[in-house]
Formats: sequence, structure tokens, C-alpha cells
Amino acid sequence: MAHDHGSEIKNYNRSFAIGITLNIIFVIIEAIYGVVADSLALIADAGHNLSDVVSLVLAWGAFYLGKKEPTLQRTYGLRKITILASLTSAILLLIALGAIAWEAFGRFSDPKAVDGMTVIIVAAIGVVINTVTALLFREGQKDDLNIKGAYLHMAADAAVSLGVVIAGIAIMYTGWLWLDPTLSLVIVLVILVGTWGLLRDSVNLAMDGVPSGIDMEGIKNYLLTLPSIEEIHALHVWALSTTEIALTVHLVSNKSELDNAFLDEIQDYLHDHYDIEHATIQIEYATDDYVCDLNKVTYKR
Repeated sequence: MAHDHGSEIKNYNRSFAIGITLNIIFVIIEAIYGVVADSLALIADAGHNLSDVVSLVLAWGAFYLGKKEPTLQRTYGLRKITILASLTSAILLLIALGAIAWEAFGRFSDPKAVDGMTVIIVAAIGVVINTVTALLFREGQKDDLNIKGAYLHMAADAAVSLGVVIAGIAIMYTGWLWLDPTLSLVIVLVILVGTWGLLRDSVNLAMDGVPSGIDMEGIKNYLLTLPSIEEIHALHVWALSTTEIALTVHLVSNKSELDNAFLDEIQDYLHDHYDIEHATIQIEYATDDYVCDLNKVTYKR
């Protein structure tokens, strides 16, 4: 049973190419004018956007490598690299946030004049670019941790850039220089919220934890209600990549015949209800003298 994701990957390639190009251009513009205007908010946002570019490149590279065919040495191919890319992206972003926060606290004791109009114009450009980039990943973010990370980063960037516009206007009319470092810390907090979720999910998948959204109790109950199945054990569910989920399980049956149609029915149900594409099912015949070495945790009807 095969399920093709080729068209989705093709669309993602186009989205990554457009998003990376737009953000590289904007990072250069924002960094230059951040220095000219002496705005830490702009420089901080440029640094964050640069980390997003790195994250997009990592995710794009992971998608490419994830399509490599399995080998005898890597029997699942390089699918796992998509999870490692998400984890690396989250770690890099946390490092960048720490540097921004450190600089912001320093600005409170040594505030500097900011060119409000420059801040407003450049940040307004950021609103447009980040919104366009976020929309490129809106459809795929529900099913892929990499795409979700890109979407959340860009959506947050759009909101942060809008906040920079508002702060620039406020600085022009009030002259409150403390607004610049304050806004930088707000940027850090907003991005930290989304990054923490990405880091948590990435670590979970890297440790072969059950992907979020998978109802293990529901899977267990479904398998136990199958006809002729008396008990199950060696039930494992983990992520092969940020888009593919695997399952292995031993089913103990009171029927000695192997029914391929029965196995197909189980695989179809797991795919349709839980998006599990790689289900490996071992059926064992229940006898008094047979004991499986892997039945450390057994579930019975």
C-alpha cells in the first residue's frame, strides 16, 4: 500500500525557493537600515529573519535528502533528517533570541536615538514579505513539522514587523527611546512561545516519541476489537520523518490461518484514521506453549 506525496514536495520546493529569496533580500535591507537608523528593533528582527532563512534552507535540504531511497545500511532512507532539521532550527533560533535579549537589556542603560521613519518604512516592507512567505506554507503546516515551523516563524515575523511599525510611529511622536529595546524584548518573547513548541515536538520525534495527535488508546482499542484477536503486544508508534508515521505490533489470534485481506483492512484503517503509512503487523497463533520474547507489555480484550 503506497501513498504518494510527490506533488506536495514539489509545491514545497517552490515555496521554499520563493520564501528564502524574499527573506534574504529583506534581511540585507533590514540590516543596512537598522545600522543607519541605529535601531536595535530592526537589527534584532534582521537577525531573527536570518535565522529563519537558515531554518528554511535546512528544511528544504532535509526534504531533498528525505526523498533518498532506502539502502541496506539505512533501511528507512534519510527521512529522519527532516526531524533533525526541525530540532536544529529551534536550537539556532533560541541562541539568536538570547543574543537579542542580551543586547536589548544593554540598551536600557545606554539608549540611543532612532530614526523613526526609517524604522516604519523598513518594518512595513517586512510585514508584506513575511505575510506572503507565511501564506506559502499555510496549507502544509497542519501535516508537517518542518512546514509548521516555517509557517509559525513567518506568521510571527509578520506580527512582529507590524509591532515595529507601531513602535516607530510612537518613537517619532513621543521621543521615548526605551521603546526600541522594549520592543526587542517583546519580539523575543513572542518568538520564544512558538519556538518552544517547535523544540518540544522536535525533541519528542527525535527520541522516537509518539507524534502529537496520535491516540494510542484509540489504536489499542481498535486492535483489540478485531475479530479473532485475543491480545496484542509490542505496540510501537513513532515518526519516520516530519510527515510519515510508523507502527509495529504483534497480534495474537485464535485462528491459525493467515488472511492477507485482514492485514490490508488493518493497514487501511490505520492510514485513514491515524495517518500511519508504515504499519508492520505480526500475527501470532495463540497456543498454550507459545510465548513471544517481545510481550513485555501485553493488552488483552
